Parts: sequence; structure tokens; C-alpha cells
Amino acid sequence: MSQPITIDLPEETRAALDKAVREEGISQSELIEKALKDYLFIRRFRSLRERLMAEGSGSYTDQDIFDQVS
Repeated sequence: MSQPITIDLPEETRAALDKAVREEGISQSELIEKALKDYLFIRRFRSLRERLMAEGSGSYTDQDIFDQVS
């Protein structure tokens, strides 16, 4: 179930968003959702990577971490 949110964007960001949705042929909601999912994935990846590196487990590669997050 989707729930709407409201965000305020600077004009420059809004113009870039409008251009991107035209070029991609998708809605603003679809583009923003994809961008947010990508950001959250990267955030989880970095967090897990930092935790594993702090444990001194140098045997993990970025691919190992990517596989765990995916």
C-alpha cells in the first residue's frame, strides 16, 4: 500500500527532476521511489561494510557484502 508524502524541492532540483522524468518516460513518483530505494540500498551496504571492517574481518570483499545486502 502506498502512502503519499510531500517534499519541498529547490527550483533547480525540481527542474532536473522534470527533465529526468521526461527522458526516462516514467512518473515523478516512480523516479523518486527508485532513487530512494537506490539510496537506501547503498546506505545498508556502507553500514554493513563498516561493521564488518570494524570487526577486523578483512576477508570480506565488496562483492560479499553486496551479496548479503541484495
